[in-house]
Amino acid sequence: MNTTTRFAFVLALALGATTAGCSSADPAHTGDDGGGDDGSGGTEGSRSLDASGTYTVHSTFDIASNVPGTAGTVVNDIIAATDENADPTKWIIDQAKQVVHNATFDSVVSAIETFGLVSYANTKLLDFAPDFVTTIVTVGKDLGDVTKKFGLIETIELTGSAGSYTAKITVTGAHFKIGTVESDYLLANYNVPNIVVDNVAVTMDSTGALSIAAHDIPLSFGKLLRVALNGAIIPLIDPTAQNLNDLFTHFIDCDALGQIIGDAVHSNASFIPADLAASVVSSGCTAGLSYASSFIYSQLDNVDGNALNFHLTGKAKAMDTNNDRVIDTIVTGSWTGMLSYGNTPTAMTPSAFTGARN
Repeated sequence: MNTTTRFAFVLALALGATTAGCSSADPAHTGDDGGGDDGSGGTEGSRSLDASGTYTVHSTFDIASNVPGTAGTVVNDIIAATDENADPTKWIIDQAKQVVHNATFDSVVSAIETFGLVSYANTKLLDFAPDFVTTIVTVGKDLGDVTKKFGLIETIELTGSAGSYTAKITVTGAHFKIGTVESDYLLANYNVPNIVVDNVAVTMDSTGALSIAAHDIPLSFGKLLRVALNGAIIPLIDPTAQNLNDLFTHFIDCDALGQIIGDAVHSNASFIPADLAASVVSSGCTAGLSYASSFIYSQLDNVDGNALNFHLTGKAKAMDTNNDRVIDTIVTGSWTGMLSYGNTPTAMTPSAFTGARN
């Protein structure tokens, strides 16, 4: 074998050895492994996914077919302020009758009704409160929408390891969409206690499939609607109003209404002084509006005669978004189960939820 041949043979052997050495490496491993030890006794990829920690979760419920009947009654009570031709004047007088009981008031109201002055006064009232009817209809509609679709804000605290956990679920707030405006409202800001559910079993497999065992969330639905009314609906109409009575009195000038009706009463019944009739109507109007708002809130309180109970089971995907083997987000969540108010449970529409580690 000449020198050239021997050199080629040796080169071929060297190249073959190099190729064989490279093929013995793990084909699934790329890049520097940084020493191959992350402090857990194995490589980063071999560690189990860890879901322990606290998450903020947003759930959306659509209960159009399950809404408590008493909640619908509240909406109707609000709409009642606008559902007759002579409203809101007739409605205001009707409310005043519920709380004002004296001979002078009765005489003035009798004159108003005897001489057919309600419609006349209502026309004049709407001259300086033209938006009252549409505003009240909007309040009723928005509250009706909230009774059917709303969100809950929860914290889920997971303890445990190796795919088996125990959850403490705390409902801390509500999410409402009014028209195109969406906002969150903490229950504590409206003197409504958080709802806490302990010892809920949660499992997660190696792919991040998350299962939340059946548990009950007893919701004070009337209190939730009060939060929606005072926190979401009313401020969008009148930012200076904090409740229904504020809204009513900002739209209805009781002194102006009293003057209109007082003059009309005196013109038809001269034995009743105009200033007396005006004073009676003004004070009756103020008392009537206060009574109406208190009555509507009491109806909301009546909704809580029974808890609106959510019996829920959850499925979701837990995601490790930065490859550190710690769960960061919860996506594609779905609550299923039963919804009951009193003794009438019904299957609820599947409801979405998502979450993120705090």
